[in-house]
This record gives sequence, C-alpha cells and structure tokens, in this order.
Amino acid sequence: MTLVLFNNLTEKDKARAIENLICESTPRQDFFLLVVLSILMATFGLLIDSASVIIGSMLIAPILYPILSLSLGVVIADTKLIARSFYTILKSLTFGIAASAIVTVFFASNFQENSEILARTQPSLIYAAIAIIAGFAASFALIKPHLSETLPGIAISVALMPPLAVTGIGIARFDWYIISNSFLLFLINAAGIIFASMIVFSLMHLYIKRQVASEAIKKELAAVKKELEKAKKEQEKNNKVYEK
Repeated sequence: MTLVLFNNLTEKDKARAIENLICESTPRQDFFLLVVLSILMATFGLLIDSASVIIGSMLIAPILYPILSLSLGVVIADTKLIARSFYTILKSLTFGIAASAIVTVFFASNFQENSEILARTQPSLIYAAIAIIAGFAASFALIKPHLSETLPGIAISVALMPPLAVTGIGIARFDWYIISNSFLLFLINAAGIIFASMIVFSLMHLYIKRQVASEAIKKELAAVKKELEKAKKEQEKNNKVYEK
C-alpha cells in the first residue's frame, strides 16, 4: 500500500507540484497583503470571540506554502529555496504580528481575555500531533493533483494564523505569558508541518527534482522583477499625468 501511495506519481506530476509550490510561496506584494488581511481577520475574530471569523481568516492565509517550500528545500538540499522560504516566513511573521498589535491598540486596548484567545496560549503535545497530521495531509494533497482542493480545509485544521494574532495581541498588552505561549504554539504547528512534509517529500522521491526547483525559482524571480518594473513605469506615468 505504501508503494502505491507514494510511487504512483509521474515525473510530470512531481515537476508540476514543485513549480506550483514555489509559485504560491513567492514573496510577492499580494502574498504579504493576504498575510496582513488574514491576520487582521483573525485578530478581530479573537477579540470578539468569534470562531467563524477565525476560521475565515485561516482560509485566506497563504503562510502554509512557504513552510512547505522550506521542507522541500531541506529535502532537495537547495540552499536558495531554504533561504527564500525563511525570508518569506520571517517577513510574514513581522507583518502579521505588527498588524495584530496595531489593531489591538486602536480597537480593543481594554478587552478581556476570552476562550478563543486563551485556547491559543496552551501549547501541548496534542497540538504537535495535529500539526504533524495536517503537515502530512497538506504535502500529500499538494503532490496529488486530484486532492489539491482539500488544502483549504487542511489550512483550517492546523490554524497557523490565530496563534500569531494572539502574539500580536499579547505585545499590545505587554503580556509576556500570552506572547510566549502563543508564539510557542505557532512554532509547534510549523515544526510539525515541516517534519511531516519532509517525510512525504522524501518518500515521493522529490529530491531528484532539484533542477526543476532551481528553474522554477529563477522563473518566479524574473516574474517578480517584471511586475515591479511594470508597476514602476505605471507610477511614473501617473506622476506625469498629475504634473500636467
């Protein structure tokens, strides 16, 4: 059964999955916009103690992709992909936590802790187990074309954004207990996903596709550069219009 599950992929499927993962984890401006929007939604959901709003924030959060690309980078021993993934993750954390802290200061400086917030300050081995299962499912679904539609549901199960939102809330309140425990929960979730996805990527022999990953990174870098140049030209054009 194991052989069938992990060895029934074509080389084309493997290449497609790698290219898609690298594309989705590219540090574009719209990527970080979604990070900020998802963390804002999660923060408001936490402040009003609304589980449905928190779930909605997980659906639009893209941070799962750079975590998976970090795992892929380790498996294929690609230092550029590892560095790129770390950069995207760290920048996402910075933007996300800062946005959450700012929102809390302006909208809910005197709020009381509720069940949704406190639930993200109690890391345990159960959360680690959930993260490992979710990481296994996410990486498996990413590689299998017919399972890719399940990724949003998997993102909900692992809940990466709410702990970061709680970290921002803790910073706004200068509460070290909330900050440390919520960020530890995020680290547990991320570590579980990385561990499980490394196993899946190894079993699927993605380590032989290092060249595909390198070419995909170059392609995305060129695309981002082209987008920035186009945006710059449009800005210059608009400035000239305003000057007239």
